[in-house]
Amino acid sequence: MITIGDLDFEVFIPHEVIQTKVKELADKINKDYEGKEPTIIVMLTGAFIFAADLIRCLNVPIELGFAKYSSYEGTDTTGIVREVIGSTVDLKDKDVLIVEDIIDTGTTMKIVLPQFYAKGAKTVKIASFLRKPDKLKYKDLQVDYCAVDVPNAFLVGYGLDYNEQGRELRDIYSLRSSV
Repeated sequence: MITIGDLDFEVFIPHEVIQTKVKELADKINKDYEGKEPTIIVMLTGAFIFAADLIRCLNVPIELGFAKYSSYEGTDTTGIVREVIGSTVDLKDKDVLIVEDIIDTGTTMKIVLPQFYAKGAKTVKIASFLRKPDKLKYKDLQVDYCAVDVPNAFLVGYGLDYNEQGRELRDIYSLRSSV
């Protein structure tokens, strides 16, 4: 068990399992993008650790960019998505792969996908380490690559945070008694 701020967390997904799941996801992406050069857009800040591990497992050439959207305060989503940093690379005629840490309600992706197509992306796919199917507000949202489906629990570690703390943890932790 660990304590971050005023909350207690327990190990939910150990580091070794995380690394195995990242490799499995990378294998699928390598197969699907063989002969292509995807433009990977890492969603900051949470996805940066997952993205770094994933990219090191890819064997296709990539272009790398970043974007930042925000909708969380504390342990809850506000339901309002703000663009903090738009895509840092030109998306025109590109096969875009958005790398996200977690798909929670899907609200951010429902806003981002049309924006990326409006910027000229040829295709846009989503790779997320985690997805919460029971919390997904948009059942038609296609997450093309997902490593782990998780219950509706508040999670930290491996890039996920609680009030900007806990991102550096190697394991993923769940809020104690929320699983």
